[in-house]
Amino acid sequence: MNDLSSVPESAKDPERPARQRKPDWIRVRAPVSQGYNETRKLMRELNLNTVCEEAACPNIGECWSKKHATVMILGDVCTRACAFCNVKTGMPRAVDPMEPENTAVAAAKMGLEHIVITSVDRDDLPDGGAGQFVKVIEALRRNTPDTTIEILTPDFRGKMRAAVEAICEAGPDVYNHNLETVPRLYPTIRPGARYYASLRLLEEVKSHNPMIFTKSGIMLGLGEQRLEVHQVMDDMRSADVDFITMGQYLQPTPKHAKVEEFVTPKAFAAYGSIARAKGFLQVASSPLTRSSYHAGDDFAQMRAAREEKLRKKDRLAV
Repeated sequence: MNDLSSVPESAKDPERPARQRKPDWIRVRAPVSQGYNETRKLMRELNLNTVCEEAACPNIGECWSKKHATVMILGDVCTRACAFCNVKTGMPRAVDPMEPENTAVAAAKMGLEHIVITSVDRDDLPDGGAGQFVKVIEALRRNTPDTTIEILTPDFRGKMRAAVEAICEAGPDVYNHNLETVPRLYPTIRPGARYYASLRLLEEVKSHNPMIFTKSGIMLGLGEQRLEVHQVMDDMRSADVDFITMGQYLQPTPKHAKVEEFVTPKAFAAYGSIARAKGFLQVASSPLTRSSYHAGDDFAQMRAAREEKLRKKDRLAV
């Protein structure tokens, strides 16, 4: 009898691509804690989706055990098909009118000091889904007024200015929109979006309300070059982005873009040092960094960094 245990998956099934082996520094434990199970149960009871599940986030075990979850509004079906993303693509269902209140209930039950709200792309909606973000922010302000609110929005293609204006009026504490990768890779990695349109969105947020913290992130390991990453940092700073996140891209399925490189923790630390030298208020750069990973702690540090910066400015003005 043949022993196939040491045979690569692609050799057993020629139609199936070989799975890439992950280095030790990005392996994580399976989610098995009581906190994880309680968070999952609450999300199901309230009919809420989470990007933690839909995007197969490697940190779900750690975050959910602490009852931290990133709610994904506007359903679980996206109108885009980005080469890096594991969220389903197709024609979305109608927007759930109970989603804003259910999100606020979840925040209250989990006792969240800081909540992150994201969404799928909804190019099918006249406002791109901006109105639902507004309703969620308003519901959170009514039900959990002490909870700080971070949103991670799509680019609202073709309706960006009106969408950003409405959301900024609702007053989130942090507005995140990810650039995802370097401009050269957009045609293959993020074909439905435009790099400079995303930069303009981040600039638009600051023009509406300079006190809203802005945040953006990129994935590394997709084939980008070091100087291209440095240029993205410069572009973000030109748009007055306060917080940059950098994390390792992980291929969710063999059908998605492959990992071109597993970037080492040392390289991530070097990128982080460069970003801090460029003037970001907050920097998160590690293989397991994701947009909402440790978002509450990062927000507190970013707010403290801004306050210290303003104090220094006042002292110099005297």
